[in-house]
Amino acid sequence: MSGDQAGNGAAGAAGRGSSMALLRQRRFLPFFITQFLGAFNDNLFKNAMLLLIAFHLSADADTDTLINLSAALFILPFFLFSAVAGQLAERSEKADYMRRIKLLEIGIMLIGAAGFLLASVPVLLLALFLMGTQSALFGPAKYSILPQHLATGELIGGNALVEAGTFLAILLGTLAGGILVAADGADGAGAAARVAPVVVMVAMLGWLASRGIPRAPVSATQLLVNWNLASETRNIIAYVAARRTLFFPIVGISWFWFYGALFLTQLPNYTRTVLGGDSTVATVLLTAFSLGIGVGSFLCEKLCARRIEPGVVPLGALGLTVFAADLALVRPAPAVPATELVGAAAFLLDPGNWRALADMALIALCGGVYIVPLYAMVQARCTDSHRSRAIAGNNVMNALFMVGAALFAIVLLRAGISIPGLFLATAALNALVLIFLCRRLPELALRCVAWLTARLAYRGVGRGFEQVPKRGPALLSCKADAPAKAALLIVWACERPIRIALGADAAAAPAQKLLAKLVARLARADGGPALQAGAIAAALEAGEAVCVIGADRDTLADIARRCRTPPVPVVVAAEGNGRWPRHRVVAGG
Repeated sequence: MSGDQAGNGAAGAAGRGSSMALLRQRRFLPFFITQFLGAFNDNLFKNAMLLLIAFHLSADADTDTLINLSAALFILPFFLFSAVAGQLAERSEKADYMRRIKLLEIGIMLIGAAGFLLASVPVLLLALFLMGTQSALFGPAKYSILPQHLATGELIGGNALVEAGTFLAILLGTLAGGILVAADGADGAGAAARVAPVVVMVAMLGWLASRGIPRAPVSATQLLVNWNLASETRNIIAYVAARRTLFFPIVGISWFWFYGALFLTQLPNYTRTVLGGDSTVATVLLTAFSLGIGVGSFLCEKLCARRIEPGVVPLGALGLTVFAADLALVRPAPAVPATELVGAAAFLLDPGNWRALADMALIALCGGVYIVPLYAMVQARCTDSHRSRAIAGNNVMNALFMVGAALFAIVLLRAGISIPGLFLATAALNALVLIFLCRRLPELALRCVAWLTARLAYRGVGRGFEQVPKRGPALLSCKADAPAKAALLIVWACERPIRIALGADAAAAPAQKLLAKLVARLARADGGPALQAGAIAAALEAGEAVCVIGADRDTLADIARRCRTPPVPVVVAAEGNGRWPRHRVVAGG
């Protein structure tokens, strides 16, 4: 069975039931275990290596240099090899490609194990660079295989599981690395002997799990790989930059990596200098963050009703600003002298510290709500033949933004800004990024307004919108007594981006005038003395979806004739006579 068949056949009831059901299905579970073990092993290796460098394998003067060099060596391959990785994933059968990458991981971990046993920092740094290379090669296939095995209605749930699993793996891998190094005293040789076999064993388990991943069709059989790293990276960035509905979700994803990298990097020093806690307190905060991402990812699935819903992205971004600003204002009164660092137990017993803990968890929860729809948007809006390469371009941008986060933090901290001040500046910058994204991709703001009104005010129920093509021109028509309300309900019910065209009478409806202006601005609506049929036809010819509200029969027929697109009628009706009626939005009559 092909990947598409697996996705469409096994997911015949896409959108129904919990995403947790995917963990019982072969089309998802082996892939989930494979990526979970990969993230776990990466972080186990990195944390164990950094601890051994810090306490056993280097002189004090070299420690900071080696730690910063380690971070650079892991991220460098994403700049160098993501472009080639996207091409290789595109022209390969992805399940087999992922198995080969997991075999490569076993070889890399054997090199890493040798580095641990020989107490060789150069060998460990080489292994770390190769690990970054392996992750860069794996990433495009990791995200591009999901739409081939999952139906569109399952992408939110599948991405929620991947994001939750990844952050849980990061947490557990980091903890495992620390435990293996710290066990039985401070003997560096003993720690290395414990870590070496574990990283190899986990890599082998990951390869075994990958053997169960179902086959996925080759996306671009005729693609010729361009081995020129610089030119292909430019080609990929140019491809996504030319597609607004793809590029700006990628910018949003990369911004989240900037935001998350900055907070997690500063977490140890924030714990020590502001909260007065030791490393166990930092672990508690990291645990809260990791669990928050998981809860937020699954909450996002509920909010989106298991469909791709960009409208919740601004809500998640707003939370990222609010809770980061609140964290910056936390000033706990130390329960012990400032010269002493408190442990996790004493930290949790002080009620004043729970505000910081809650802020970290809520930042992560909002991050889950923010990031999951963006990944699903990128996956759904790429053609099969370019999806892996677009995700490779996303990985390049993620790496750029993470480097930017490090430079941003260095500049502000060296300028005398405190870590809480850095958090506050990041919260303000996040608000500006949200405004930028909503201006460049008005769909986000419009769908946020539509989602809030449809779910909370109008109790909307949508049906029949599977008749609207997923790509290419689509024409919808609607007659409504309250056209602006109907417009918001239709925007909410239709999963793909849709442009609203309000007729002259609709745009001037007195009771709906303010709402109509909002819809017109956010949805780039065409109205005025007469409906601008030419502009609508041009939008359809460009492959957009347009809903015409309040047009007369002749105008609608003229539009359909110009673009050869038959209109799909939409009916919006309130059910019940109560003060809070349910509104049904039905496409196709």
